[in-house]
Amino acid sequence: MSSNLHPMLNVAIKAARAAGAIINRAALDVESVRISQKQINDFVTEVDHASEKIIIETLLTAYPGHGILAEESGKEYGAKDSEFVWIIDPLDGTTNFIHGFPVYCISIALAVKGKVEQAVVYDPTRNDLFTATKGRGAYLNERRIRVSKRTQLKDCLISTGFPFRPGDNFKSYLNMMADVMQRTAGLRRPGAAALDLAYLAAGFTDGFFETGLSIWDVAAGSLLVTEAGGLVGNFTGEADFLEQRECLAGSPRIYGQLVPILGKYSKFASAGDKAAVRQAAAADAPEAGNTPEAEGAADAAESVAPQADAAKGEDAPF
Repeated sequence: MSSNLHPMLNVAIKAARAAGAIINRAALDVESVRISQKQINDFVTEVDHASEKIIIETLLTAYPGHGILAEESGKEYGAKDSEFVWIIDPLDGTTNFIHGFPVYCISIALAVKGKVEQAVVYDPTRNDLFTATKGRGAYLNERRIRVSKRTQLKDCLISTGFPFRPGDNFKSYLNMMADVMQRTAGLRRPGAAALDLAYLAAGFTDGFFETGLSIWDVAAGSLLVTEAGGLVGNFTGEADFLEQRECLAGSPRIYGQLVPILGKYSKFASAGDKAAVRQAAAADAPEAGNTPEAEGAADAAESVAPQADAAKGEDAPF
């Protein structure tokens, strides 16, 4: 730990490294790790719980008056009315971890009066430590990082996460991916949103989008991005996104080009944009025979095709 860092950030780093040691030990024999399922395709392991426990103990030992918001235990620990709240994801990328796929991380953020001011994202497999303090920049292993300088979407690598929970709109996500893929150099799905945002901050990727995310998935990563010179918001470009379950991030110019592409898929999109997206999804649905329902959906899709085309728009001229 560095004496130049904010003392609260130093404590978060200590907590992240302690959790990383637990995760790395468990990764040596991942097949023996006990796994349970919160819902379909949403897993939690004894390692998640052990990681979260050591993080909370480390933070509250240093700051017993602070609040805690953690993925597995919620607000069970810490002060209930503090202006200082630690937001913790003890193992982001659990599905990767239980398969031995080495893309996962620990995410710790400190929010003060609702604004994220300290952030740590730690990748224990690579010993990569991403840190940020509001107003002081973002760092990877004590080296200052910045978002990429690419200005054209066609040259960019974009990361995302696929829907995997019951009720997720998979067809809409396929349309989103199609809209992005045809305009970019590539789309990636690593499987850990906090690490996706950290990689964006470091300039390894140029943009990121995903729906269904919780505050602990994005709190630390969002500060890394903004302190590295990037922008973060929801799909329509609004900055108040932490608890809206949709996240769009990028370097300023690429962010500006992604908003008109993805904005129509936002739950905050206009009624016209939402209708166009629904009709496009109906038009792209797998063949269901010549049923009246299928024919009606096709007719409806055809009638709104001009509106859907208009909604897509062109890349913003940045």
